[in-house]
Amino acid sequence: MSDSSENRCIRLEATLISGKNLKVPSKRIPAGIYVSINIDSQKRWKSAISVLFSDRSAVWGDTVTLSSYASPIISVEIRASYETDRMLGSGEIIGIRKLHMLWDELLNHGDEPFDLSFPPVRGVHPSLTLKVAVVQACNDQDGALPDSLADCEIAQHTDAGHAQFAKYMRSKTVSRLNAAVEHFELVLDQCPASHPDHAAALTNLAWARLKGYIRNHLQDIDTTISLFRDALALHPQRHPDRPFSLYNLSRALNWRYEKKNSAADIREAAQLYHELLPLCPDGTYLRSIAAGIATKYVIGRCNDLPTDAFDEGICLRRVVLELCPVGRQRRPSALDELSDALLSRFMQSGNIDDLDEGIQFIREAVSLCPEGHTGRDVYLNNLAYSLGVYRFDHQGDPTDLDEAIALYEEALRLRHVGHKFRDLSLDNLGCTLVFRFRKRGAIDDITRAISLHREALTLRPPGHPSRDTTLNNLANAFGTRYHKLDVSDDLSEAIDLYRKSLRLTRLDDSERHVILFNLSSALCSRFTQTRKNEDVQEAIDLCQESLDTLPSLHPDRHFSYRWLQEAYLSRYRVQLNPADLSLAIEYFRLASRHPTQGFPRRIAEATDWAHQAEAYQHESDLEAYQTCFELFNSHIMTRSSIISRRKAASAFDGAQLLPVDAASCAIRRGNLPRAVELMEQGRGQQWSLVSRLKTPVEDLELANPKLAHKYLELSKSISNAAQSSATIADRAVADQAATEYRRLTRRWEATVAEIRILQGFSRFLLPPAYEDLHAAARHGPVIILIASQYSCGAIIVPTSGEPDHVPLSSIALADLNILKERFTRAIRHASRMNPKETRTDLIVLLRIVWEEIMLPIVNVLENVLKVKRRSRIWLCPTAAFTSIPLHAANPFLIKADHSKEPCLEDLYVCSYTPTLSALVRSRQLMKKRVTLSFVAIGQGQPGAGKGKALLAVDSELDLVHELVPATANRSTISGDAATRAGALEALEANTWVHLACHGKQDPAQPYYSHFVMRDEHLTLLDIMETDIPHAKFAFLSACHTAVGDKETPDEVIHLAAGLQFSGFKSVVGTLWEVDDSVAKHVVEAFYKYMFHLKEEGVMDCTKAAWALNRATHAVKTKVPLEQRMVFVHIGV
Repeated sequence: MSDSSENRCIRLEATLISGKNLKVPSKRIPAGIYVSINIDSQKRWKSAISVLFSDRSAVWGDTVTLSSYASPIISVEIRASYETDRMLGSGEIIGIRKLHMLWDELLNHGDEPFDLSFPPVRGVHPSLTLKVAVVQACNDQDGALPDSLADCEIAQHTDAGHAQFAKYMRSKTVSRLNAAVEHFELVLDQCPASHPDHAAALTNLAWARLKGYIRNHLQDIDTTISLFRDALALHPQRHPDRPFSLYNLSRALNWRYEKKNSAADIREAAQLYHELLPLCPDGTYLRSIAAGIATKYVIGRCNDLPTDAFDEGICLRRVVLELCPVGRQRRPSALDELSDALLSRFMQSGNIDDLDEGIQFIREAVSLCPEGHTGRDVYLNNLAYSLGVYRFDHQGDPTDLDEAIALYEEALRLRHVGHKFRDLSLDNLGCTLVFRFRKRGAIDDITRAISLHREALTLRPPGHPSRDTTLNNLANAFGTRYHKLDVSDDLSEAIDLYRKSLRLTRLDDSERHVILFNLSSALCSRFTQTRKNEDVQEAIDLCQESLDTLPSLHPDRHFSYRWLQEAYLSRYRVQLNPADLSLAIEYFRLASRHPTQGFPRRIAEATDWAHQAEAYQHESDLEAYQTCFELFNSHIMTRSSIISRRKAASAFDGAQLLPVDAASCAIRRGNLPRAVELMEQGRGQQWSLVSRLKTPVEDLELANPKLAHKYLELSKSISNAAQSSATIADRAVADQAATEYRRLTRRWEATVAEIRILQGFSRFLLPPAYEDLHAAARHGPVIILIASQYSCGAIIVPTSGEPDHVPLSSIALADLNILKERFTRAIRHASRMNPKETRTDLIVLLRIVWEEIMLPIVNVLENVLKVKRRSRIWLCPTAAFTSIPLHAANPFLIKADHSKEPCLEDLYVCSYTPTLSALVRSRQLMKKRVTLSFVAIGQGQPGAGKGKALLAVDSELDLVHELVPATANRSTISGDAATRAGALEALEANTWVHLACHGKQDPAQPYYSHFVMRDEHLTLLDIMETDIPHAKFAFLSACHTAVGDKETPDEVIHLAAGLQFSGFKSVVGTLWEVDDSVAKHVVEAFYKYMFHLKEEGVMDCTKAAWALNRATHAVKTKVPLEQRMVFVHIGV
């Protein structure tokens, strides 16, 4: 530029680009940074307030126009603002630079940015990056810059306070602090509560006081915190300065906790950080500082707090976890602490969701600590404890126990000899092996458990704070071995160890009650040997003491009730005092109904209650059975998949006999309707749980369409959740799915409760009353055959009137078990005989069935109920009766006139029904009119390894096609088309089905029973998960399609019942292996009777029982006895 510029007015445009190394002298976190430019001490410009980033930089992009003569004096200031919007004063000075230069010096930089450096602050030089350019020349024009800062007394005192405070922070001179506090107090006096700068004045004073407190120059922290609280109250949600108020208050609380150790302060600080961090954008200085303090200080201090199982404590742990996102070092410990709090609350309340959620969190902690991580052993131990002690004890799933042992083994390997926590791992693994020994009886488990506890005891010598725990655990191992193996010395050893443990345990120890009822149990066991009254009295006193220490909902009260029951019952057996029996029954009642204990233990207690009530003929017997069924229902309802429900139901010894024993009890009490109800409730649980989700709701849709829609949607969601959970292999994912399933179930149950409030729906989905079940006998009597250990008999539910009892006094349960085994052998033998040979063994057995079982029932049908011959009857066998071909009962006698004595199927048309409810449901669904269609599915050439070729299948399919009316929209699927998917699609699309293929009953897992298709098996589970509401009839020309499950109370889980459940109202199935070369004769005769020429085109599935009856009579000369009686009819 030429020298002539010195006499001219120049207008320049300066752009403030950015700043760096912007450290605040007082170390206080600013709301932002701004720049002030002063020209010739007259004209002043102030930039916008820019956020300070984590690298201590700021960005503006603001532009200012400067006009002056050639030699201006320019003052540039960098200042920290402690308010985002309206400022109180000018803020704290970071740097000042006065420039006396020619315009040419500024313009020499051209269009390139240049840096302007400032004196050092805390070891670094702040700097600004600017760029200038000529806008225009001007003649005597004043380009004054606006001055936005008010020069008033409040601002002066504020600025003076900031200046004095910055000097205090550098020099630690108390007089500087006092001066700063004095200035800030004057400002606060001039900014009352109604003043717009009141919050800023409170904060400035509080911050100065806080720093003085930290340096021990001021003692009063409570007033400081009150000032910060008042400031926060003036910064509501969405106020731009709220994040800084949250930070300031949390810092003050942190320091008060540090000096006064008040847990409430650190809890509140964590809550404040939880609110603060989401308000701080990533990359800002405030977030970096707040996140660092939250991670390093607040989380650490919170983790040092005692576990708080109450809602507030768990809320704090959730807050801490959110402060530790994935990738943070402290996340595993935060997960562990939250898990511990949830599990502690579970122990207080028994809420299964707390248990599962706690396990999910500790699983994540383990996953975040791979092999070699220093904390892995701790998290392995805690996960194992959660699974093996808490969840296995509560739910009884053996996979939890096995996983816990594997985890404990790994933790023990990591805790080598000399490790400070090795004693804990030894003790924990020992306890879990004892649990497994109780379940499976492997002697190696109990031997190793005792060895582990002994080693742990050597690591916990006298004086060790946990010695009492190991003594208790070792005693428990000896006591368990005594009960399982009857090692006589073990009981005395256990009692001695329990007493030693109790002497070492403090009165206020939270686990003292465990030792009390453990010792009580051992003394009770000794009483049964010695009959010394002092043993049983001490046992009672110890249990009462344990109850006194436990809150009303503590899960362990169950054990106190249980051992009190055992003590009183033991004394009753010796002294026969009725008061002891009454007390024992009351404690049975309390133990089995204690709401926070897991279902497995409560079911076991209720089952024992039923057995003892039976043994001593106590009037509570029916109540005990009812309690069993209610608990069973609740327990298996918690299982999300059909497979896991059966697994849960089969886990209890003797469970399969409960329904028949309950019915037998009700019969002996003279209450036949109640016997029918209990039988139905106990046996039908697997079916009823699934059928609840498929219950027709037409009446509900008329009464309340919105509620009906809600119910159907939730039912669909639960069904989908159950199906998807069955395929989950990952334990963590399975736990999450189970939690979600329970959440849906609770919503579903709440909706059902709403429905029951509606008029006319009070019994919606409740176990059916006798009045409802009686509808099963509308078209003929239903005969329930009861095989109980107490008595065998039958209940006939007639078409009208009260039920009749038929005692079968000449046969017992043991006889029935022998009889079914003899049938199995006789049928196997007959299958190897020439078709023309007489089946002598079978004839003998069928005579026994006639004389001992069916003849007494026929006498009542004919002589009491006056049931006409050739009428229909339905057989509903239970327990051992399900394996006996009752329909084939035959006297095989010739009368004096040489006529044949009629057999059961000569007298009546017999059908079976798995339950009365199944028959009622099928009849209800019969009301729907549908378009009829018929499909024949055959697979005679299954894949390799799936069974021999069935050479007669194709000819059977051709035969069926010819016999079915042409009006039925016939189709055939066979060969390569007969796949699993093809068969399922055909089942859904057609109303009548004929299946000819291999069938296989899976005795270990009945839901995997299947029909053999070309590719994959078509399983019972596949069929159950397929809704076929319009289906009518199915003929199952396959083996083992009507053989049930022997492991659960629902022994009617088989392929034919599955088809009936899925929607087929009438089903022909088989009891054992079918010979396809002769079965086609039965098939041909059946369809000829089914579709009589005189009734051309008529398809009525209710004729199936009659058609089968006629067909088996018609083929006597062609088909051997065992192949005629193999076919049975189920349904309407």
